Amino acid sequence: MTLFKSDYFENMNLADIRDKVEAGQRLSFEDGLRLFRCPEPLAVGALAHRARTRLHGDKAFYVVNRHVNYTNVCVNGCVFCAYQREEGQSGGFVLTREDVLAKLEAAPLPPREVHIVGGCHPRLGLAYFEDILSAVRDRYPDAVLKCFTAVEIAHFASLEGISSREVLSRLKEAGLGMLPGGGAEIFAPNVRERLCPRKATADQWLAIHEEAHGLDLKTNATMLFGHIESLEDRVDHLIRLRESQDRGGGYTCFIPLPFLTENSQLKIDNPLTGLEELRTIAVSRLLLDNIPHIKAYWVMLGVKQAQAALKFGADDFDGTVIEEKIGHEAGATSEQGLSRSELEDMIRGCGCTPVERDGFFNEV
Repeated sequence: MTLFKSDYFENMNLADIRDKVEAGQRLSFEDGLRLFRCPEPLAVGALAHRARTRLHGDKAFYVVNRHVNYTNVCVNGCVFCAYQREEGQSGGFVLTREDVLAKLEAAPLPPREVHIVGGCHPRLGLAYFEDILSAVRDRYPDAVLKCFTAVEIAHFASLEGISSREVLSRLKEAGLGMLPGGGAEIFAPNVRERLCPRKATADQWLAIHEEAHGLDLKTNATMLFGHIESLEDRVDHLIRLRESQDRGGGYTCFIPLPFLTENSQLKIDNPLTGLEELRTIAVSRLLLDNIPHIKAYWVMLGVKQAQAALKFGADDFDGTVIEEKIGHEAGATSEQGLSRSELEDMIRGCGCTPVERDGFFNEV
């Protein structure tokens, strides 16, 4: 690329980082901060696109999936959450096994990936979740069941009085295939204490994912950004994920989640700009050299921003989704679902080749 041979990156004070990216060398914490503070986000995007292209060429992945949120009743009461209800509060719900199956059967296509998450309900025992997983596995034996965040796993363990590893083992036996990445929010303890003081800590979140990896379960990871965290907090979060992956692997995909302000009790003075969203996706690609995929989660980014993200380091467009509650109650204005043809058209529209995958990123 001519851009990489010009003085463009020297002028941006990024020449040494460009050289590291070109050589496939690991970036440091300080490099991450410089990328966030660079006055030209397009320069950061160009570096991330270089790294993304080296890994995946012009491929952009998507999956025929179905989201199911089994309850919005939650004991955590996180400050930023617009989805949560107290037990007995108007608008609270809990799905039965039959409700979950009915939602899956109503999807236009049989899902290759079933994504099930919800609130930390004070009275739903582990048998409820084992029953749902077994029923879904029996009905959709070829689908990857990507269910329950590490925060939910920690909650199940607390309710049952057993270890998180035992919870994971029992759920795996019932059909669990991998963990989604939710609940990570931001790892910095002072920020986490303000955002979600009742939720599992960062150390617990990381430990549960590493336990899952030890049981041969793949997992995803997330970061909620654009609220009260600092740039240092974002870099720290990414580096801690990279170090966790170094300890044994198992993270398949990283999903940067922009904080949506519309319906949150948490009010911030300077909401994210579109370019800052894209920059954060780009820095994620550059720092997370050992996590293979970066997701442009169109539900929370919006479809057009997700398309742009494919040029800023992202390589996965998520999937059909069909129904999503958590992000939309927070203020997401995207569609509830997209068809396979819509996903492929959007991917082709930004110069990439659509590739259908399963939950483990095997091409299908």
